Amino acid sequence: MKSIALSKGSIAMMLAAVALFPSCSKNQQQMQQGAAPEIATITLSPQSADLQSTYPATIKGKTDIEIRPQVTGFITKVLVDEGQRVRKGQTLFTLDQVTFQAAVDQARAAVSTAQTAVNTAKMTADSKKTLFDKNIISEYEYQLSQNSLAQAESQLANAKAALASAQKNLAYTVVTAPSDGVVGSIPNREGSLASPSSAQPLTTVSDNSQVYAYFSLTEKDLLNMVGEGERTIEAAIKAMPEVQLRLSDGSLYPLSGKVATVSGVIDNSTGASSVRALFNNPSGVLRSGATGQIILPENKENVIIIPQKATFELQDRRFAYVVNDSNKIVSTPITIEANNDGKNFVVTSGLQAGQRIAIEGVGTKLADGMAITPVEPKAAPADAAAAAQTAQTAQK
Repeated sequence: MKSIALSKGSIAMMLAAVALFPSCSKNQQQMQQGAAPEIATITLSPQSADLQSTYPATIKGKTDIEIRPQVTGFITKVLVDEGQRVRKGQTLFTLDQVTFQAAVDQARAAVSTAQTAVNTAKMTADSKKTLFDKNIISEYEYQLSQNSLAQAESQLANAKAALASAQKNLAYTVVTAPSDGVVGSIPNREGSLASPSSAQPLTTVSDNSQVYAYFSLTEKDLLNMVGEGERTIEAAIKAMPEVQLRLSDGSLYPLSGKVATVSGVIDNSTGASSVRALFNNPSGVLRSGATGQIILPENKENVIIIPQKATFELQDRRFAYVVNDSNKIVSTPITIEANNDGKNFVVTSGLQAGQRIAIEGVGTKLADGMAITPVEPKAAPADAAAAAQTAQTAQK
């Protein structure tokens, strides 16, 4: 009996060992394969996005007036310097006045001569009229005296016109500023010949108390502005937010501007339309001819926003890894807004609120169909430091 009991015990141990063997084999297989990796995921929800579009811009003064002489002459004085602020009517240049002054003197003498001739002709005409009234002379002689008077008066009028023209030409030798502004480059100095037909102007006076920043919008941009015909371009301009100007050194101009006009014509060669934004320039920092970038803000409501690092490109298409209910990765094509902040994308199609996506390991260790263990995203170093500081403060 005892030997039989031992046999039963041995048999039980053998059966337990046989039952345990498959379990150990399965555990060893899982250990070899490794557990599903922990991957940070986020659940998508509608958000608002403040996007920015940048456009190359050229800056021009509100008025850029080329200063050209009205008469030809040699420059005798340059009374301003480049970059100097001038007032309307201020003298900029003077030209040689000798020839023009002589013309004025000559015209004035001609007026005096013509006036004497008129006086003489008038006296003769008056005398002839008295004789004609007494029937002493014929009507023919009387009419001749009247014609002579009219001719003398006409010559006087011509002489006065010539004097006025000569005086105007003399005045043109003093070149003044047509408006308030800043003087541009001055290519010609004293002794140079200045002419209305010269290729280069004497200088340019730019009124830059306000400046225009010119940039271009594509036909698609214009259609987005007007809502594909839902409102007029004038209404769209009024509704546009204020714009910013990034200067050539990368800094932002401190004052905001406003879009003033949009050209009604699209350039066939570029497919774009010219847009003008107006900026106040009280300090004169902005100069005509400078360049920069217009920053046009755009606010979007109830959109899906994902980190750029959560996407990858394949054959000119962009994808994100959606995590399904089985915690498996599903490669999903998406479309995004062209404008972005450099860190995130606004998704226009392919993803929906409530879905989960992987935000790490994309393009490196994840693959379509792979099982993962979703975890919460790790806090950024700055956020972690802030949390630690808050905890220390609370303990104190």
